[in-house]
Amino acid sequence: MARSLNEWLWQHEFWLPPGITWEDMQESEDVQYPQPRDLLLSIPFALILIVIRCAFERAIALPLSSKLGVRDKQRPKAQPNPVLETFYSTCCKNPEEVSPFFLCFPLDLTLVSTAAWWLMNGILMCFVLFVCSWRFTFYFISFFTGLAVLYDKPWLWDHRECWTGYPQQPLQPSLFWYYLLELSFYWSLVFTLPFDVKRKDFKEQIVHHAATIFLISFSYCANYIRIGTLVMVIHDASDCFLEPTKIFNYMKWKKTCDSLFMIFTAVFLISRLVIFPYTVLYNTYYYSMEIFQPFFGYYFMNALLIILQLLHVFWSCLIIHMVYKFILQGTMEKDMRSDTEESDKDEEREKIKEKEKNGMAYFSNVTSNSYIQRNGSEPLNNRTHLTNGHVKER
Repeated sequence: MARSLNEWLWQHEFWLPPGITWEDMQESEDVQYPQPRDLLLSIPFALILIVIRCAFERAIALPLSSKLGVRDKQRPKAQPNPVLETFYSTCCKNPEEVSPFFLCFPLDLTLVSTAAWWLMNGILMCFVLFVCSWRFTFYFISFFTGLAVLYDKPWLWDHRECWTGYPQQPLQPSLFWYYLLELSFYWSLVFTLPFDVKRKDFKEQIVHHAATIFLISFSYCANYIRIGTLVMVIHDASDCFLEPTKIFNYMKWKKTCDSLFMIFTAVFLISRLVIFPYTVLYNTYYYSMEIFQPFFGYYFMNALLIILQLLHVFWSCLIIHMVYKFILQGTMEKDMRSDTEESDKDEEREKIKEKEKNGMAYFSNVTSNSYIQRNGSEPLNNRTHLTNGHVKER
């Protein structure tokens, strides 16, 4: 059964244009084509990226945030945890340098419970800042890596070159490693998604990661690598400005944050709503038809690209709304994409506590001051009490 399923899945009608079979994609000593088995390397590379991320957070992000004076806001008290409390009091001299990724394994605890206890006790500081600084570092490296890889490629300047000789387009080593880097990173985001700070657009984020992984994987197997590299470099362009905007927002550097936010808005709207539709969508929808007739891979590829574009429109609406608020208020609101559900709940709890506090103060004023009058009579504190407990009217 597994063999028949494998044969059905890899039918050339699904992956290749009409008239092309897998026999036409045979490799030689001088010519290398993408092989689906190459994608398996992305899993161990994703785990390596997670380890690098943990090391980055501890060696770079933590000291940097401490020097900049960034601190997490006060959080509600966590439930008592004897295991973590014992470890904290006996083994951990520098609790801020302990990552829950490493702590949960020797203590036989789940990563979620460990990170939650660490965060709610205020011991693990600036967790959100760590995530943003790591993503900024990767997007910065990835974007300029993509530019370096594509700078001398003809399809960067002439988009019709994406389809010249398709699908028999040899795989260059630089393109292979660029693809592997991007795919491994998105796998690492998926692996750590349950443990990272939860954003408001959590569901859209899952859809985005799934569509991106499917898009990268399918484009590699079907040798849509040229168009795939354009998609990746366009996406990384705006993300290079998004993450530092969040960082400066958490640091309370308002002017720097507002300036970067306006730059990010311009880059995002231009790259996602102008460049992406013309360079990618129009390219795959029309230019590809000059070379071959539609087939399953053509429809599947365009469907994934349209899903990405719908997400671009969704996020663009949020960003435009933020720009509108920015123009009215003169300062940037909290990032709608980076707001966490946890922070929202914290704010709700603070509002409830404030209301309760105000309510208790009001009740105290009413009972102690006796300011409220009934039927126009004078205040109780101006009325004389008799020995029998009655009030003497003046």
